[in-house]
Amino acid sequence: MKTITPEEVKQRLDNGEELNLLDVREPQEHAEFNIGGILLPLGRIQSMQLDDIEDWKDKEIILYCRSGNRSGQAALILEALGFSGVTNLTGGMLAWK
Repeated sequence: MKTITPEEVKQRLDNGEELNLLDVREPQEHAEFNIGGILLPLGRIQSMQLDDIEDWKDKEIILYCRSGNRSGQAALILEALGFSGVTNLTGGMLAWK
């Protein structure tokens, strides 16, 4: 699994890049603070409810959560399901802030 730092993501966003950001936290966490990613909690990924991101299968996807743990788990699942551009945000939203 590839990783990316918060600084790298911030720089790419500041440069105007459109990134496929995937927030795997719970809805209340997403509502409190997010960086613009679509919400797909880890539990939905574990139960293969992936319709929202099926068209991202061959694109870079940057996954994030609170600390990087849940997004790491989600990244492994997505890679096993054939998603090719999976990248985990190291440190998650704790490192972002």
